[in-house]
Amino acid sequence: MRAENAAKTSFDHIYTEPDPRAFFSALRELDYCIPQLAKPHFTKFVEEYRAAHHVDEPTVLDIGCSYGVNAALLRCDASMDELYELYSESPLGRDELIARDRDLLRRRFGLAKTRFIGFDRSRPALAYALEAGFIDDALEADLEHNEPTERQREQLATADIVVSTGCIGYVTEATISRVAAAHGSRRPWMAHFVLRMFSYEPIAHALAELGYETVPVEGVFKQRRFSSAEEQSQVIGTLTAAGVDPRGLEDDGWLYAQLYLSRPRTT
Repeated sequence: MRAENAAKTSFDHIYTEPDPRAFFSALRELDYCIPQLAKPHFTKFVEEYRAAHHVDEPTVLDIGCSYGVNAALLRCDASMDELYELYSESPLGRDELIARDRDLLRRRFGLAKTRFIGFDRSRPALAYALEAGFIDDALEADLEHNEPTERQREQLATADIVVSTGCIGYVTEATISRVAAAHGSRRPWMAHFVLRMFSYEPIAHALAELGYETVPVEGVFKQRRFSSAEEQSQVIGTLTAAGVDPRGLEDDGWLYAQLYLSRPRTT
């Protein structure tokens, strides 16, 4: 774990439950909204890839997918508020939640003809996302410390697009480089939302060595409210030490992210 992560409240426990109720209940209290803000950008990115490469059904790899939240939003054209209502403090059991999710997928149509691979270290979260049908394949791995196995490399090599909304800082250029290099000479497009307390520069540099060009998207994106005054103070201290001005942003009570798009350079 990078040192900057010590400034953030740990929510590790909500990612290891057998279903997403604890995840949504905890994050609803903090107005966690980055997947909702990412949704139109990911939709546009997928459609741009589809048009540029004439791919009918692109495959999206979601790093740090947890319970398949990004895939659920995109596939069902849902909102975070809808998911909060569906899961937070729900009296349904796990099997009933999964049955309801599958029914939701049958009734709601969002991003068409898109395959999703969920990549996470939490086996329970991946299992739920796969059983619910939000993702088509699950990849449980720690690529920070290990090279992908042959099976994992095969899974990674099917990805056309790689996205994330909250894992950068917990994963570094080690993971991202291994994901990019798993495709042989073919490189997937990437779109990563990165908290301002983390620098994307090491990842951009590593990707540049693999033939990528990285462009930041203008603006900033709310992730969630701070969980405490202590967390806010620690994060602002980290930002200030890194030369990032928190005025009008983090000092108003929210964590903010920036979006970086990394595409292979054209020749």
